[in-house]
Amino acid sequence: MERVLLVTVDLDTEQDKWMVEDIGSELEELASACGVEVVDNVVSTRDKATPDLFIGKGKVQELIFMCEEMRVDTVIFSHDLSGTQQRNLEAQLKRKTIDRTQLILEIFSKHANSPEGKLQVELAQLQYLMPRLVGKGLVLSRTGGGIGTSGLGEQKLELDRRRIRKRIEKLKNDLKHLSLHRKTIRKKRKDNLIPSVTLVGYTNAGKSTLLNTLTGSGQVVKDSLFTTLDSLSKLMKLPNGEKVVLSDTVGFLHKLPHHLIEAFKATLEEVTEADVLIHVLDVSHPRAYQHNKAVFEVLGELEAENKPVIVALNKIDLVEDKRWLEKLKEDFSQPVPVKNGHIAVTPITISAKMKLNLDVLLKEIQKNLSSRMERLEFLIPLARMDLVNLLYQEGSVIEIEYQQKGIKIKASIPKILSLKLLKDKDVKKLGR
Repeated sequence: MERVLLVTVDLDTEQDKWMVEDIGSELEELASACGVEVVDNVVSTRDKATPDLFIGKGKVQELIFMCEEMRVDTVIFSHDLSGTQQRNLEAQLKRKTIDRTQLILEIFSKHANSPEGKLQVELAQLQYLMPRLVGKGLVLSRTGGGIGTSGLGEQKLELDRRRIRKRIEKLKNDLKHLSLHRKTIRKKRKDNLIPSVTLVGYTNAGKSTLLNTLTGSGQVVKDSLFTTLDSLSKLMKLPNGEKVVLSDTVGFLHKLPHHLIEAFKATLEEVTEADVLIHVLDVSHPRAYQHNKAVFEVLGELEAENKPVIVALNKIDLVEDKRWLEKLKEDFSQPVPVKNGHIAVTPITISAKMKLNLDVLLKEIQKNLSSRMERLEFLIPLARMDLVNLLYQEGSVIEIEYQQKGIKIKASIPKILSLKLLKDKDVKKLGR
């Protein structure tokens, strides 16, 4: 197993910064998701980063000693390094040196399974590498295996700026075609008046578990960061009988690099096109408030401020102090300021794993989509049981009475179905 040394840097110049303990803890979680052995996590406190080594020369000497003593293979920094800083550190440490973004890309590379996911990861990798190229040509592959070598590194190609630009252009075009395909599918849903509900949230908050519980899907669930990278959409039925499409998305992260958002725009379009967003928040996590803020920052970047958002306060089964849940509900009921305004939210406490309060969540989704349904009363001939079955399948039957002249039935159904029924010569509308 690859042995890594983490370097958590605490910069005074950072705005909206986390506590150094939280930065270091999340870096350890990211490293763990890569399947490496963390030998130590060193903290370096500085007023600002140095242009040549990011940290001070004294701290570099300390790292050199630690790398030798602990037989370190790779050094991982909590902040992004410039090309110059990375090369200088590797020369001094005589160890492979990567930064947080490279670590995230490594995880993405391991977890991308679909063709679209792989294209998005490669695009993000190339966009990260492009400004770090020096001179003409760069060997992207690294000798040996381990972290930071998958994806592009395995190709073992020498690519110059021109060839990388061409590849980026091709990847963007390929993703554009995939985006058009997604738009076609979404248009079909909208033509059929099938609303879409999209799950968003910090990585490892429980989105896939909730999707599995609500739809019976077999999405892979694992207690690790970025287990699910490829988006998945499944049909489900609300208590009133309305069908909706529930979609999962890639997990968000504190200071998610902007080019990662750009690369995954095709997938994240599910967020911008959704009728309702469910923000799944792990309230058992000690950094729940920071995670909540990080997610809404990304939603602001995606200009989703006009979407109704239900905050699903997940994993309540792991919270011992139930008074704390009341405080969380109160705190997370306030409108959240984002880039272009505020996002109104409704908090619901749930446990996706233990199936707690999911009926309340479904009713809240239903409430946000209520304008799409209507309650009508029909008289249907006894010979048209196919229409009765249709009402049961596509809506919620409230009352049914079998009479000699036909079947009197009151149901809550999607408006598109009511239009279809009213065109049928055998159906008579009785009222609302």
